[in-house]
Amino acid sequence: MPSPWPLPSLSPLLMPALQDRLVLLINHVVSREPIAAQRLRPLAGRGLVVTLSGWPSVLPAAPDLMLGVTPAGLFERLDAPPAGQGGLRIEIDASNPAKLALGALSGEAPRVSVQGDAAFAGEMHWLMDNLRWDIEDDLAGIVGPLPARQLGQFGRALRRTLSGVAGRFAPKTAGSGA
Repeated sequence: MPSPWPLPSLSPLLMPALQDRLVLLINHVVSREPIAAQRLRPLAGRGLVVTLSGWPSVLPAAPDLMLGVTPAGLFERLDAPPAGQGGLRIEIDASNPAKLALGALSGEAPRVSVQGDAAFAGEMHWLMDNLRWDIEDDLAGIVGPLPARQLGQFGRALRRTLSGVAGRFAPKTAGSGA
């Protein structure tokens, strides 16, 4: 049976490009905090695989993101799973992609499980706890501080609205009072 989504056929071409853009964004956030790159430098050569668990089957499959740490303390996308010791596997709960995306924009950490090297896991945990993308600051460099502030206020209002909508469609868990 043919897929209802045209994306799976484009996936081999599109996904690496999208992942490259994601790595650029991650490196932008890391480079804004010199301590982050400094903490990653000793981990150069180690790799990690990021997997989206619980991804809805009605959406096109999301491939794993394979990353390596560079000597500069940044990340690079790898085409194959990282080899060697000291690696990590990070599984991100993606059962509600809308909530995951909104959380990423608001700085809310998703539920994750980590397997692998404890020291590397500790540094990744530190990065997730301490780094946030300051979208408003980046916009200010393009459109100026006042429009950036107004766009930021609009974005926060939109995020609150969409977060409420996503929350209504979130699966209910035992003990959630629903």
